[in-house]
Amino acid sequence: MKHYLGISAGFHDAAAAVVRDDGEILFAAHSERYSKIKNDPDLHPDLLAELCEWDYDTVAYYERPWAHNLQRMISGQGSTGIWTTRAALRKHLGSWYQKPASREPSYPHHLAHAAAGFQTSPFEEAAVVVIDAVGELDTVSIYRAWYDQGRARYQRLWRQGYPHSIGLFYSAITQSVGLQPMEEEYITMGMAAYGSSTQYWNMFQTFVADTREIRFKHNNHAGINPELLQDLRPEDIAACAQRVVEYLIMNVMRRARALTQSNNLVYAGGVALNCLANRDLVQYFNNIWIMPNPGDAGSALGAAALASGGRLQWRTAYLGHDIPGPYPVIELLDQLENTGIAAVASGRAEWGPRALGNRSLLADPRGSSIKARVNAIKQRQQFRPFAPAILEELASGYFDMRCSWSGNRYMQSVVRCREPARFPAIVHVDGTSRVQTVPRDGSGLRRLLEAWYHKTGCPMLLNTSLNIRGQPMINDLKDAQQFSKIYGLPVAS
Repeated sequence: MKHYLGISAGFHDAAAAVVRDDGEILFAAHSERYSKIKNDPDLHPDLLAELCEWDYDTVAYYERPWAHNLQRMISGQGSTGIWTTRAALRKHLGSWYQKPASREPSYPHHLAHAAAGFQTSPFEEAAVVVIDAVGELDTVSIYRAWYDQGRARYQRLWRQGYPHSIGLFYSAITQSVGLQPMEEEYITMGMAAYGSSTQYWNMFQTFVADTREIRFKHNNHAGINPELLQDLRPEDIAACAQRVVEYLIMNVMRRARALTQSNNLVYAGGVALNCLANRDLVQYFNNIWIMPNPGDAGSALGAAALASGGRLQWRTAYLGHDIPGPYPVIELLDQLENTGIAAVASGRAEWGPRALGNRSLLADPRGSSIKARVNAIKQRQQFRPFAPAILEELASGYFDMRCSWSGNRYMQSVVRCREPARFPAIVHVDGTSRVQTVPRDGSGLRRLLEAWYHKTGCPMLLNTSLNIRGQPMINDLKDAQQFSKIYGLPVAS
């Protein structure tokens, strides 16, 4: 069988994905999990070592190097000096890539995003929306996607280009409130609930030139003039920016529905991680799919998908490094009963930025002190919310799931908790929770939740990523041992 290797590297969030020609996804992993450098742009040797199991017919790159360089020159960032696909692959793969593949394609950045979403989706046809900071010269793309004799086809119907970018605007706001742009936008999103958005219309008038065409008055790539925001607290800035972004995203979605006339939405790009905005997608589409890794790392899978051409067999998000052995349900259950908190590193690592139970810090969501205790372990801001993982068939009894869709399995949208006083550890200040519904899939997390429910009558656990402060999620046993040593919390494996 043929194997296709997709590579994302060179800018941020380097990753690799392997696909077989029958559509099976064999492996997909983030480089940062190996290097311990958040958003690492380079492919780590230990990640490359995991790729040696297969021979490759095709090695595909997630964007066109010449187009990326052109954008850098237009924005004043300067050329990388790499203009061809072969040069990019040689640079990022180094001595590992001694035997060239028979094909070395590269694809438009937004098309790789689109393919990562559509070719893992359950849809035969869909509207595909890509929104990110900037991919080559694109910032928003709308495609119509379908299958023709088993091969995915894409027709781009509309685009917006650099420097008019929803993603760059949100990153500039993130910098304005004292956080790290291109990394801590999720903290800005959590901060928004603590602010007032009453002045968001003033922010519209200050920054947005055309809400329908998604055109901004300033190039937000250069940051935001502090004088434009001097009368607002950081929390209010975050709240106003969130409302602005939600309004603009919904304008894009409205256009996508009108252009494609499809009931199915595939949504990709880094902005698709804004789970507050995602709750409103059901206004325009009946069926929604966001691949659990919609940002640039996920485009490694998109490149492999385009090279293979057909539908990929999406079965699970557990696609990365494997810590072999049975999931430690009994050990975790004992820890949760005795201390209220447990840590696990077992099985294959999650593909995407969310911990989904294999590299997780878990806790009883009912205790009034649990949230502060978990924040103390992770050494992070007390205002940031935690997510619940819950037995899927019971979720509607505890959360308002009227806007429920498959994204709830991957923490991609927020819903309102029906009884926030009972579960203070997993409810944000605005009464919402970023729910992870766990289906009857036989996973370790599912079996743990079933055992926890049987013991306590509580069908959910707090679930957050297992990581050392300033580092990505735990990847291997050595990482788990280091975590235990630093924080004094045993990690079950």
